[in-house]
Amino acid sequence: MTKIFISLTTALVLFAPNLLAGEKEAKQPDKFLLLATSRTGTMEKELNEAGALGYRFAGTQGGETAFGGNEVVVVMSLDPEGRRFRYILLATSRTGTMQKEMNEAPPEYEFAGMTVFQSRFGGREAAVILQAESKDE
Repeated sequence: MTKIFISLTTALVLFAPNLLAGEKEAKQPDKFLLLATSRTGTMEKELNEAGALGYRFAGTQGGETAFGGNEVVVVMSLDPEGRRFRYILLATSRTGTMQKEMNEAPPEYEFAGMTVFQSRFGGREAAVILQAESKDE
């Protein structure tokens, strides 16, 4: 019985560091996030949640997806410098309205990307994503 106890203790001492290292690797954040929704309000909320976790906008496309119908799809990538970001998503079917809304956005926001998608109400809309780095206050 003592030999079994000593063997188990030795095994734990030898292999515990490897188990802990594997646990640390498992907790690393994903390098990419894929966001998809048909609602612009939901997308803006998800963009800001991802931005608060250190993800930044990488690209977007609108259109038909296999299971979601007409959606805006956004790729987010983990910022290598650990910065945090805030987002504004603008969507409209009128280019004049889009220009006005972009120019009225707070000055710290910069253009990040845009796409065109079929809205839930049957029309085509342009969606523009504006991005600003979050500053520690």
